[in-house]
Amino acid sequence: MPSLGADMESGTLVEWLKQPGDRLAPGDIIAVVETDKGAIEIEVFERGTLTEQLLQPGATVPVGTPMAMIDGGAPPVAAPRPAARPAQAPPAAVPAAAPAAAAPAPVAAETGGGRLRVSPAARRLAAERGVALERLHGSGPDGAVVSADVLAAASAAPPTPTQPAPAPSRGLDMAAMRRAIGAAMARSMREIPHYYLSHRVEVGAAEAWLAATNAQRQPADRLLMGTLFVKAAALALKKYPEFNGTYEDGTFRPAAAVHLGLAIAVRGGGLIAPAIHGADGRDLNDLMAGMRDLVARARSGGLRSSELSDGTATLSSLGDRGVDLLYGVIYPPQVALIGVGKVARRPWVVDDAVVPRPVVAWTLAADHRVSDGHRGALLLAEIERLLQQPEAL
Repeated sequence: MPSLGADMESGTLVEWLKQPGDRLAPGDIIAVVETDKGAIEIEVFERGTLTEQLLQPGATVPVGTPMAMIDGGAPPVAAPRPAARPAQAPPAAVPAAAPAAAAPAPVAAETGGGRLRVSPAARRLAAERGVALERLHGSGPDGAVVSADVLAAASAAPPTPTQPAPAPSRGLDMAAMRRAIGAAMARSMREIPHYYLSHRVEVGAAEAWLAATNAQRQPADRLLMGTLFVKAAALALKKYPEFNGTYEDGTFRPAAAVHLGLAIAVRGGGLIAPAIHGADGRDLNDLMAGMRDLVARARSGGLRSSELSDGTATLSSLGDRGVDLLYGVIYPPQVALIGVGKVARRPWVVDDAVVPRPVVAWTLAADHRVSDGHRGALLLAEIERLLQQPEAL
């Protein structure tokens, strides 16, 4: 059971997407796990053959518990069951951690001949593909309908417009999410010696470049100012690596790439910060597409495990909510959180004259065990320099 953040202690297996004997490659989705953040797709990072599933759907286990056996060699003829399963202890408990969102079994739906059991992942997929669940025969445990059944039905027949599928049930417990967030932030304030900096940046050049660029594009292809902010932050973090990495076991580990977590508000309350991978190396068009996709999946419950566990720093923006200045709390084990306020027209001195200019406040919350205010000031100054040359982002 992977750790998907400092606020996770356990997870519930919802559904296996791979079966014993299936060949696996890095990046394959092997299972769906329910957490306080919703249903998360679990990736595999090994190449080999799935030989055994160690957990049954509905099992709730601590982080670190083995879920499956993978043979990295040639596909075996028969996979013997191990005599005993190792009981790996979870990492140190977060105080007042939230319990995992309850998802003990696939959701049941009434049918003409009894009750049909449907996994949350299959229900979500059926809603997206327009597949009527009551017409399916499940191939999962106890006859449960799983994703493979929905995909097979979707490829065999067109969607039924007169029989819309019911809304997906994600089992997201907002109260549990709030407790989990509170536990992680309490740990952060207790363990991380924060320091804070702020810097106002004039973004007239960025606004002008963005307007000229978008004027030549269709609405669906236009860029948002937030895309420039993400790219500038990622490039600055790459230049100053002491803000990009994790602090664990008394040691700072700088990251090779910038996997920038984006703080996203979940509808109904709560917050999640999945990472956009390699943000420093992506062009603005690819970055804009990636951000739209990440936000959509964060709010619909379709995130991957690596997006929740690979973050190297976090960017949080409340400018669209009218906030001028944002001072964040670092998400452990990261060592920095960059905040962005709203772009507003303010008095600005240009050539000894006071003129109105678009200005945005940037803030930095950083870990004093790894960096200090001098380096933090250089990081914010680098973000300002990059936004003065938007065409180079």
